[in-house]
Amino acid sequence: MLRKAVIVTLVLLRGGIAWADVGDPQVGTDHPWYPGELSCSTFERLFVTQAALYQRVTARPVKTEEDKVLASWLWRNTHYWHGEEGGQDLWGKGLGKGADPKQREYWTGLFAHGFALCGTTHAQWVAEMEVLLGHSRGRSVGTKGHNSFEVFLKGGEYGNGRWVLLDHDLSTVIFSPEGKRLMGLAEIAPNWKQLTDRSFKPERQRGWLPCGLYADDASSFSQFAVAEYLSGYSGPPPMIHLRRGEKLRRYLRPGLEDGKTFVFWGRNYRTSGIPGPERSRTWVNQPDKMYQSKTGTPHLDGQVRFANAVYVYKPDFSGDYREAVVSEDDRQVTLEFATPYLIAATPANDQPWGIYAPGARNGLVLRGSSLGKVSVSVNRGLSWIEAEMTERTLDLTDGVKGHRQYWLRLHQPAKQLVTSDLTITTVCQCNVAVLPRLKDNGCRVSFEVGRQAQVNGGPNLPQVLPHLVAGKIDSPTVTLKVSTPRGEPIRQIYAAAHVRSGSPPDPTITYQIDFSRDGGQTWQPLLKDWTVQRQGEEPQDFWSQSFCWGHVSLEGATKTVQVRFTNSARKAYLRPEVHLVYATAPPDPTRITFAWSDDHGTHIHSHIAKGSKDEWLIPTGRNVQTQWVEFEPVN
Repeated sequence: MLRKAVIVTLVLLRGGIAWADVGDPQVGTDHPWYPGELSCSTFERLFVTQAALYQRVTARPVKTEEDKVLASWLWRNTHYWHGEEGGQDLWGKGLGKGADPKQREYWTGLFAHGFALCGTTHAQWVAEMEVLLGHSRGRSVGTKGHNSFEVFLKGGEYGNGRWVLLDHDLSTVIFSPEGKRLMGLAEIAPNWKQLTDRSFKPERQRGWLPCGLYADDASSFSQFAVAEYLSGYSGPPPMIHLRRGEKLRRYLRPGLEDGKTFVFWGRNYRTSGIPGPERSRTWVNQPDKMYQSKTGTPHLDGQVRFANAVYVYKPDFSGDYREAVVSEDDRQVTLEFATPYLIAATPANDQPWGIYAPGARNGLVLRGSSLGKVSVSVNRGLSWIEAEMTERTLDLTDGVKGHRQYWLRLHQPAKQLVTSDLTITTVCQCNVAVLPRLKDNGCRVSFEVGRQAQVNGGPNLPQVLPHLVAGKIDSPTVTLKVSTPRGEPIRQIYAAAHVRSGSPPDPTITYQIDFSRDGGQTWQPLLKDWTVQRQGEEPQDFWSQSFCWGHVSLEGATKTVQVRFTNSARKAYLRPEVHLVYATAPPDPTRITFAWSDDHGTHIHSHIAKGSKDEWLIPTGRNVQTQWVEFEPVN
């Protein structure tokens, strides 16, 4: 069946069918704090945004490494909050289960959640510091009842290098008594009571309040216990891929269109009667209060909550459906779905972790005529969950919740699906702080299309196994083979691996990631001579694992690659992953719609962008509250 599907796809391509979609649409506004994904969807964009924001807030330009990390810290404090996120099936043991269930990947953490516990968020932040400062310049650090974060700064007062505290989860940096430099945990711990006292030489802190969320958090810095080197990583940047007949609406508040449908992926706190994750003390949604604060954040139920991304896809089986096809023959059509967010759920009960219980709803719903047998796979066809659509609605949420991708198999040929009136609705959770907001008194909107999309061999181990062609998991060498879904040319390869690196990690061991474009006959480096670099003050204990990761750009018409993971000391690879960024067709025009309220009432404004870039103005009043933003290809 799979062989037939490949043949059908190739024939379609050779037949000259013009693919039509919108690959990687992004929007940004001139909101002073929350302009949206176009300001933060790559590290390059993020660093420009952070520097501009830091200078606007502090009147200090970003020139030194100290300025860079404080700008990063300010931005993360105002865009990421402390909360308990839902788990993925990283190890094939079930959602949120396995030896290390933390979501350590940077972009998923930032775009799909925007919240996590201390150890998770600080592990993710390692990846940002790797790009901002250089190799192994950020580390997670175990303290008293907490997992904190340090960066290794050089130059000026830091000389050849010092580890300094940069804890966004407790909103804390500590300057020396003279105020000349930031301090690290090794020197803070012996004198933590004085150094974290808000009344101790407050001018030395340059406007940054110690323990800005809770003053009682200070005791966390009384110990310097464990170092975790390279404890997180980054995969490909977030990308949305919309096909003709598909639209994406992102809601900035829980409740969806009716205000009563709560679909999320995290702990259900039910704060103030609203289901789902939330945080009462955070700088998110009140970023202007952080700098020069004297008392920290007040308690406010629901100060920040989750947001939603709703995909609605109506494939036209008489023509414009093949942009989503990964397999097709005279008995079935298999469609793919991928998102930078996480598929969410309305839990079957009100328990704190009800999202994991059977009976979840509203994450994936099919509507239309009775289709009979349908199947869904979240591990790239390795296994399938089957169901019968005997009514006009079928809810498949339990089969896909907590995942970022699925394949949907309809057990009928396309010609029989033409009159099915099929609508596929996928509801995801996303971070409200990376969604674009409109500002008061007129707002400028920018739009870009990257003309690219992703295919993901990971991060979940069950999503990796279909691509394994040599070696084995939990062994010193692993090779994966990944292809683009419809023969599109590869533009970038991203690869990462979770490694048993040892405690303490040996800095002389080198880790390699190589790729092959010719079926393994020749190899080129994707990541060369990677090491777990140790420097400066260290505690007595270490995390026994680490990550290596990297990416490479390609030119030409390569459609399939092999990626090989090896190292110089036969350390075992626990969970490798490979992601391809591939080129999409010239984009359809895109309709971008904002809904908001202001002092003149409620409004909806649409604009059609006909090229890869566009800008326009939206007339807004005062007291603007952005409700949702929508993308839709038009033809």
